[in-house]
Amino acid sequence: MAQIGTPLSSSAVKVLFCGAGELGKEVIIEMMRYGVEVIAVDRYANAPGMQVAHRSHVINMLDGAELRRVIELEKPTYIVPEVEAIATDTLVELEQEGYNVIPTAKATKLTMNREGIRRLAAEELGLPTSPYKFADNFEDFKVAVKEIGIPCVIKPVMSSSGHGQSVIKTEADIENSWNISQNEGRTGKASRVIVEGFVPFDYEITLLTVRHVNGTSFLNPIGHHQVGGDYQESWQPQAMKPELLEQAKDIAKKVTDALGGRGIFGVELFVCKDQVLFSEVSPRPHDTGLVTLMSQDLSEFALHARAILGLPIPQITFRGPSASKAIVCDGNSDHVAFANLENVLAEPDTEMRIFGKPELKGHRRMGVLLARRENVDEAIKTVMAMREKVEVKL
Repeated sequence: MAQIGTPLSSSAVKVLFCGAGELGKEVIIEMMRYGVEVIAVDRYANAPGMQVAHRSHVINMLDGAELRRVIELEKPTYIVPEVEAIATDTLVELEQEGYNVIPTAKATKLTMNREGIRRLAAEELGLPTSPYKFADNFEDFKVAVKEIGIPCVIKPVMSSSGHGQSVIKTEADIENSWNISQNEGRTGKASRVIVEGFVPFDYEITLLTVRHVNGTSFLNPIGHHQVGGDYQESWQPQAMKPELLEQAKDIAKKVTDALGGRGIFGVELFVCKDQVLFSEVSPRPHDTGLVTLMSQDLSEFALHARAILGLPIPQITFRGPSASKAIVCDGNSDHVAFANLENVLAEPDTEMRIFGKPELKGHRRMGVLLARRENVDEAIKTVMAMREKVEVKL
């Protein structure tokens, strides 16, 4: 029997978020609606999720001792990783001691490391993927590039959101791509890399897949445009042949079943003519899924909250073709402001989320624009026009 108590009392259901960025913030808001007591943890103060949680802690989440200290202090009902840069070995230990990690500590550990999830998908589950090799040093890296062939994609195995990622188009790019992978990854240190064959895909999708008490549900496929591995626009639904969508669902079901647990998974896939290839999976809401704030009655964040809490998901209602456009800013400021919003939101069926990040350093996603229209093309055109109207003041 599902039961939720009262926040800040002995009956409370306590959820601790490891990571409190813009995606975690939306899940925290959904948890608050259900009367859950929420603790937000991140590496910097005043992260977006901290601004809406009951309380927060600032720690280095890659420090296992610090992570354990906070979790043992709070004694949460559920631990919800919201980012990849976490001491996953500590989460595995805590799960063995009786803590409930969402979806599982194994899933968090495997998906933080691109090698783990790629070997699971390709070698254990036999799912179709691009060709790949791993390398730990520059000499092995050059050999791997030669074996895979140019062009190829380079990613640190321990990173996310395009950090440290690059494409080798000619031999002249090899050394620079290696340097990018070692200096720009999310963990802030030298990293083992994956060299992937460049896939001449027709398009790529995120198939949001939610494991819950009623089984497994799939959302409409989400198409997206990325620059340097970081999402810029997304739209739902991405048009697909029925047989390709079934391939995508089959892959998503196999990989999420192998990871186990409850919650939403962002399964990234390449569609190449008549074949679907597995790319990556995140055991949490996906940035391209921000579009579901506009397109569905239950966003990916609401679905994640329901799944975690063991609440039923009898139906997911699609409201109509929708698109999202990230508000990406460049510069340095701790007092960013957004202006001309009366014109940005002048049309019906448009929305905006400002994430509330406390500072801008270099290149950063600071908000998202949303629109719903009669078709995807019109929705994309609308959010692009909205972005032109946003004035960013540093």
